Amino acid sequence: MRADFTSALYLGMRHPAQSLPAWDELTLGKPAVLEPVPGEPELGAALARLMDCEAACLLPSSLHLFWDLFGWLASARVALLVDSAAYPVARWGAERASAQGVPVQCFGHCNAAQAAAMAQRIRERGRRPVILTDGYSPGDAAAPPLAAYADIADSSGGMLLLDDTQALGVLGVEGGGSVAEHGLGGGPVLVGASLAKGFGAPLAVLAGPRKMLGSFMAASATRVHCSPPSVAAIAAGRCALEANRRMGRALRKRLRERIAQLQAALAARGIACMGGEFPVQRILLPPSCDGAALRSGLSLAGIEVLLQGTPARQILTLLLRADHSAQQVACAARSIGQLMEVLHV
Repeated sequence: MRADFTSALYLGMRHPAQSLPAWDELTLGKPAVLEPVPGEPELGAALARLMDCEAACLLPSSLHLFWDLFGWLASARVALLVDSAAYPVARWGAERASAQGVPVQCFGHCNAAQAAAMAQRIRERGRRPVILTDGYSPGDAAAPPLAAYADIADSSGGMLLLDDTQALGVLGVEGGGSVAEHGLGGGPVLVGASLAKGFGAPLAVLAGPRKMLGSFMAASATRVHCSPPSVAAIAAGRCALEANRRMGRALRKRLRERIAQLQAALAARGIACMGGEFPVQRILLPPSCDGAALRSGLSLAGIEVLLQGTPARQILTLLLRADHSAQQVACAARSIGQLMEVLHV
């Protein structure tokens, strides 16, 4: 039995060509500032509702989004407070702001008290703090203290900026991600997320208060100088939201069942998983384990996984999906346990 645990299409959405509406052209050949891609306004509005935000706009990727967003933020008198575990793509955007003179400081992962103290000092210096964090960091047992971060931002006249790529489609009853899941709607929160994981569509969304979105769109460089999302990507996004409406709850339930199954099967063999109820499950290998040999053995058994970390701290990572069968998960757990025994771990 073969099983691939390296794909982050968490809900199993793939959007084959025959499932999408036909199109006459992939691109209009003009930037978004001149004319929206067919279906783009409707998809943006639907995503805003799903994410419990006032408004949303679409960009070609999360890299475009964060590069553009931090360039816009750099024109204001702000300072960035970055969670030390923030995902690299958003951090690349923060580096752009830093190059334009915006002060940037890091605080300890999930350390709300440290973030609050930093925000207070920033406010005293006449700048507005912007707190950057992921809605969920893979490998963590739970989400960061997002409500506390939002309160810090609100009380200091600042803003909470979420990279919600991991959470969108997966968290929340309807898959709306972190704002909906943690009741942050209506606060000073901007959310940037790719749809390429939970919803399987290669484009990104920026959502938040209508006034902020309007200001960003008026100043956006990518909406002037870059191609917008393709007609096919917009079609995939719209199909994903329709599939989410029809069967999203069932897919998320099945995904949670596969996660619980893997954790229980490995626990029965004395192997612990990191990752809580999220589909990214990580196994910290003991120093005596040859991670490369373990991964190679699993591949020969038809089980594809990721080997991450450093030689001193090797981590075996499995990305679970709603379309993994119970048999595939059972086979993976059994193969991992047997190989670790053979390798005398």
